[in-house]
Amino acid sequence: MSELTLFKGGMPSFLENAEMDETTKALIGSGGSGNKRISIKGNVFRMIANGEEVATNEDRAMNVVVVRSAPGVSRTYYEGQYREGENASPVCWSADGRVPAAESPSPQDRTCEKCAQNIKGSGQGDSKACRYSQKLAVVLDGDIEGDVFQLSLPATSVFGKGDGDKLPLQAYARYLASHNVPVTAVVTEMKFDLKSPVPKLTFRPVRGLTEAEWESCRSQAETDEAKDAVKHSFKVDGDKPKFAKPAISAPKPKAVEVVEEEDEEDVKPPVKASKARPKVEPEAKQDISSLLSEWADD
Repeated sequence: MSELTLFKGGMPSFLENAEMDETTKALIGSGGSGNKRISIKGNVFRMIANGEEVATNEDRAMNVVVVRSAPGVSRTYYEGQYREGENASPVCWSADGRVPAAESPSPQDRTCEKCAQNIKGSGQGDSKACRYSQKLAVVLDGDIEGDVFQLSLPATSVFGKGDGDKLPLQAYARYLASHNVPVTAVVTEMKFDLKSPVPKLTFRPVRGLTEAEWESCRSQAETDEAKDAVKHSFKVDGDKPKFAKPAISAPKPKAVEVVEEEDEEDVKPPVKASKARPKVEPEAKQDISSLLSEWADD
């Protein structure tokens, strides 16, 4: 079945904007939540729906609008050796990057900072066994009112200073913020860094949104799809034990991360700003068009 035609004359108006109901979600099963995401495995943009790859974009770059972001950088730890095609679940994760989630089957420590899996060399080579990631909810330029996609970025695409107009996510956001331009107010080009041995994205602004597009993106940010896209949680096997308190003191054997083929950089977690931090006056608000022009000139 390549097409589904049930209603003569197309979908009736009363169903056009209907959300997926709980009954349908339940029957989809654990193989797919109904959410759509963009994978960057193998330096290719892959569109995933219900756990299945439905389309690929082999262009080096893709334009999107970020409509929502997880409030912090998350962490995930998988135990054991990863095998291609194996659908393994993590044993410990953190949504805020500071403490393990309460529902983690096997918390590795009381805090992420002091955890043995956060030590360089606990993973493959000099990497850390527990990996950082940043979850975003994005819509495609040209289809802003269409599907919302989850984008999970590895540490190499999040941290760092960048090179010229090739900025990692946090540096890109800081650049826009210094000009009083929200990340959610521009079309963002995400582009593969072909010099990187592992999938890595850099970011730059393409154009400002129109008022109509801006309103649409604000609406998209409040949808269940956008809210679900930035959640960092996993289904837990009921047979696995849960520990009320982490009991970790010694490092565990090296583990391999079940993520896209990426190498962990020696990056530090976000540091909470000190209250005594000197106030920095922002630059005067700048028109988005002139900002993009300056970027192009650089």
